[in-house]
Amino acid sequence: MSSGKTIKTSYTFNNRPHLIKGGNDYFDTLKKLIDEAKDLIEIQVYIFEDDTTGKEITNHLVNAAQRGVRIQLLVDGYASRNLSTGFIETLQKNSIQFRFFEPIFKSRYFYFGRRLHHKVVVIDGTRAMVGGINISDRYNDLPGHPAWLDYAVLVEGEVAFELHKLCQQFFFKRKNVTESSNKINLRKLFKYPLHCPVRIRRNDWVMNKNQISGTYMEMFRNAQREITLMSSYFIPNKFFRIQIAKALRRGIKINLIVAGKSDVAIAKNAERYFYRWALRNGIHIYEYTRTILHSKLAICDDRIVTIGSYNINDISAFASIELNLDIEEKRFAKEVANELEKVINQDTIQIKKEDIQNNFNLFDQFFQWLSYTMFRLVFKIFTFYFSKKDG
Repeated sequence: MSSGKTIKTSYTFNNRPHLIKGGNDYFDTLKKLIDEAKDLIEIQVYIFEDDTTGKEITNHLVNAAQRGVRIQLLVDGYASRNLSTGFIETLQKNSIQFRFFEPIFKSRYFYFGRRLHHKVVVIDGTRAMVGGINISDRYNDLPGHPAWLDYAVLVEGEVAFELHKLCQQFFFKRKNVTESSNKINLRKLFKYPLHCPVRIRRNDWVMNKNQISGTYMEMFRNAQREITLMSSYFIPNKFFRIQIAKALRRGIKINLIVAGKSDVAIAKNAERYFYRWALRNGIHIYEYTRTILHSKLAICDDRIVTIGSYNINDISAFASIELNLDIEEKRFAKEVANELEKVINQDTIQIKKEDIQNNFNLFDQFFQWLSYTMFRLVFKIFTFYFSKKDG
């Protein structure tokens, strides 16, 4: 993916990729996809909670199972560990295949291993959604509680089949999945074939995958005009910062949309530790203020979009299983560019040098440095978690 070139991998689509916003848009789409499924539903997600949203999605899954649709649900063994036994039994009684993604070692007191952080839904191997949205009330629009800001992309066609194969690998712990006749049958479904440059990108340190990080490096090296980053936990490592600085020196405009308030206080303070560096180098910083920002996407030159579960920090780069799609399609890129412009204009405040000087005293600056130092320490022991006794 370089200047003047397209993404080499190309898949046939029935319809163009479509941006799905979190909240009602996402969960209405998810329920519709589940209700229309004919053969197989695959959901793999970091957080699945037994709350209002979780129960509603489960009801739709149960209804699908009762009409003969096969369902495979894989959730992270750490982030979704509070799912009740009764909830899991309900799934199993309705023939829903359920599994926790297990770490290398897990006991009542310890958790050692990577986490399944990607969020993907595949329907019948023909349609799929990839993004950063978990199944929980926090990501849904409920009365008096608007959803956290997040996005996914809806795709149809061959790329969905490739995502199906990936889901099979994770669910059944297989390195490879033999292609089936479904691959041929897919082509018969295409009424208006569209060839769209798109790549499935993964970060997974155990499998030696560093593809999403590579996508960002390509953007910084090959951008011609402008890059907009939307990142919920922006704590770039040194190499990442070097590539950003090089892009800025080439005259590339870089916009950064981050959370004004965060669900992880230490991450927000660590993030603000970088504001001085970012502003010194000419990055335009915008804090989202309406709700909590949880989105992870970037757009380069209003041409190429990467979207999925990957945060710009070392946890996503080296310690979690992440999944993004890189898409180069003019209408989709325009759709994303318009959405980000609307967010910047309506729901953010721009952070400037004088804001740092006026709003953060020496104690605040020290606390931000301390948060960053602690965050780095947490990363060093990221795969070794002390679980609560009642966890």
